[in-house]
Amino acid sequence: MVIVSFDVGFLQNSFSEATMLAKPKEPRIPLPKSWQGYVKSAVLHAIALAHYAIVYARAWAADSINARVRLSAEKDRLHEECALLREELRIKDTRIAQIAPQRRPHYGPHERMAILELRAARGWSRKQTGDTSLVTPATIAAWVKRIDD
Repeated sequence: MVIVSFDVGFLQNSFSEATMLAKPKEPRIPLPKSWQGYVKSAVLHAIALAHYAIVYARAWAADSINARVRLSAEKDRLHEECALLREELRIKDTRIAQIAPQRRPHYGPHERMAILELRAARGWSRKQTGDTSLVTPATIAAWVKRIDD
């Protein structure tokens, strides 16, 4: 028969030491008053630096003897251009969507025709066209009716 005895005080001390080691106190680091501005500035500088690196790499690829490398660089440039244009549109759409529909500027005749041409080329429904142009489907239907008249 084996008798095992434990010193409870030893276990309690070990447990409290283990929890102290597991949860160290986080140091208080004072931040400058305008730290958010510094972070925003750092983000813009990082984006600009990344853009410079991409332009440099593309310039090397554009001058390559290998046609596949040149085509890949052109494809990459066009994908980036599409992404930037989508972001520009998103920003503009967000701004115009904040204006009440009755107070938004009206599309002129040339813009209306361009929207209807885009609708035909993309095969959009009235709802899709209205959502993209920030007008109602009824407005799109009225434009189409005016053209047919």
